[in-house]
Amino acid sequence: MTILPRSAFGQTVLLIGFLLLINQVVSYLSVAVYVIQPSLQQINQLLAKQVKVVFIDGDDATFSPDLAQAFHKETGIGVYRERDALMLGLAEAEYYPYLSKQMGELLDGEAEVRIFQGDEYLFWIRPPQAPNVWVKIPLSGFEESNFSPLIFYLVLIGVLSVAGGWLFVRQLNRPLKALQKAAEDVGKGKFPEPLKEQGSTEVVAVTRAFNQMSGGIKQLEADRSLLMAGISHDLRTPLTRIRLASEMMSENEDYLKEGIEKDIEDMNAIIDQFIDYIRHDMMEKSEPARLNALIKDVIALEAVDDRKINVIYGDEIELPMVYVALKRVLANLIQNAFKYSDQDIEITSGLNQSTQMAYIKVADHGPGIAEHEMARLFQPFTQGDTARGTQGSGLGLAIIKRIVDGHGGHVSLHNRISGGLVATVELPIK
Repeated sequence: MTILPRSAFGQTVLLIGFLLLINQVVSYLSVAVYVIQPSLQQINQLLAKQVKVVFIDGDDATFSPDLAQAFHKETGIGVYRERDALMLGLAEAEYYPYLSKQMGELLDGEAEVRIFQGDEYLFWIRPPQAPNVWVKIPLSGFEESNFSPLIFYLVLIGVLSVAGGWLFVRQLNRPLKALQKAAEDVGKGKFPEPLKEQGSTEVVAVTRAFNQMSGGIKQLEADRSLLMAGISHDLRTPLTRIRLASEMMSENEDYLKEGIEKDIEDMNAIIDQFIDYIRHDMMEKSEPARLNALIKDVIALEAVDDRKINVIYGDEIELPMVYVALKRVLANLIQNAFKYSDQDIEITSGLNQSTQMAYIKVADHGPGIAEHEMARLFQPFTQGDTARGTQGSGLGLAIIKRIVDGHGGHVSLHNRISGGLVATVELPIK
């Protein structure tokens, strides 16, 4: 299991997000180093100068209450003994080691800095000049919320950048999605309208090449159909003349007449199979239809008087299908079951809940097929072993596979334990 996305869309969005994260980290560090840190240094220098002013007359100034009150009134700076300072909020102030170290360097001794964050920022400083005295310096305009716009800006830029990258990549991948869908349709025998050439120059070039390829395949299929129709017409005409000539043969040549008619029927059947193989059934539009209704229609047409078809209908399932094409699939399976078995055949329909695939199973009681031959039989012009006969053109199963594949389904064969062969057609219900 891989954690990283494998699609170009996911990889591009991940790359944009990663680069943006690096950019945000660098931006934050740059602001911290070149903006915040110099500001703190300037604040510390200002505070240190104010402390020096307080103790400009001596190392341990002794203030009278009146002088302390007057000094506080004029500057807002208060000087208190530790006991009084604790009562005025020093106990709730938070100790800052980094600022204390800087303050000690500026005051040439060991100092301690504490900050109380209330309605206003109060800096409590214990200077080295008077270790038993605390200087309280109020600092207005220095609020913690001032940093929130910066954080909000960084987050907003990150979100907008990722969203913009996501929209850009989505718009870039949209023509590729359409190209993928069109390629799948061509693989199923459908030929969509030429795709709109949009997107980047590379995508436009690929789309143009695909449209040319699709048009070429479509024209090739049309030419092949026309060629086959012409060959069919040219072959059926002499066959008809041969049949008419055989009707004029004398009675003592009936044995020869029957052989000729049988050969003509076989040749007509082979020509019909050729036409069925190249017929573009999947060019028709898929429509929702009921699977059990399809089985009933085919049985009504393919039933033989002396043969019995046992049907077990599953739940009524409606799925998209080219109705005529799937009728041809089921009819071919029933005809094969009749051809290679003298007993009754069974047809079963239902829905596989785990795979969400509807299925039709046609089972006979014939000799079956060797396991190693089953995959090969779906190739055109391939016939089974002698156990199931060698008549026909070898296109029956190829026609079935082509139609089922065009529906996005799957066809398979397997031998029954009790004897015989089961052909299973699975079709997606969506």
